[in-house]
Amino acid sequence: MWDPTAYLRYGDERSRPFHELLARVPAEQPRAVVDLGCGPGNLTATLAARWPDSRFAGLDSSPEMIAEAAGTVTGVSFAVADVRDWHPAPDVDVVVSNAVLQWVPGHRELLTRWARELPAGAWLAVQVPGNFDAPSHRALREVAGRPRWRADVAPLLRRPPADDTAAGYAELLTGAGCAVDAWETTYVHLLPARADAEHPVLSWLEGTALRPVRAALDAAGWADFRAELGVRLAEAYPVRHARVHFPFRRVFFVARTRLSAEENP
Repeated sequence: MWDPTAYLRYGDERSRPFHELLARVPAEQPRAVVDLGCGPGNLTATLAARWPDSRFAGLDSSPEMIAEAAGTVTGVSFAVADVRDWHPAPDVDVVVSNAVLQWVPGHRELLTRWARELPAGAWLAVQVPGNFDAPSHRALREVAGRPRWRADVAPLLRRPPADDTAAGYAELLTGAGCAVDAWETTYVHLLPARADAEHPVLSWLEGTALRPVRAALDAAGWADFRAELGVRLAEAYPVRHARVHFPFRRVFFVARTRLSAEENP
């Protein structure tokens, strides 16, 4: 179960990659725009503001996220859906997928299918975290691999994609006939830390990577797991000047499908 409140706890930090991704999409008047994995809809609303004459849809697998989006954002058709089942309508000119595909096994095949099914000249804009080898995830895997948690928690953790580099995605989508702009950025988030509060990286992870762990454990087990993980995170990310420096690598790519013969003689 997704918790919109926990996810939005670091809303500014999580939204920055979305805005930097969209800055590289030069579409002027798309007929329809789809946000795959729209979450609570706060970022989908910025798409509607940018292209006010377009038709919009936001899809997410979480009923909680869709309920939050539908209750706060107007002018967008929101629905609960699995991105693996989605196929673009003929008028979809822009597809955005921000911090979603890392949850989807086999998403490389999805990307090539979308590139094939989208209309000529459509834009596919994607951002995925590339931090699976960061100290935060290493600590999470270490704690999950301890005897008490190994059976129930370790199988739930995401595994890093086989190739999560900008170059790898560029090769994939140029092979599908697209023109591609791909890049990587490592943000250094300076997260406020207080002596009377939990470690900020633990709080960050509660909104994403720790979701399946929380769902698998009872209240006592969850409290113990958080305590063990919090100790490891405090070692990996020490507090300096009331801040924790939290580097976070992200991978971006914007692909445009091949133009029609009339547009590209």
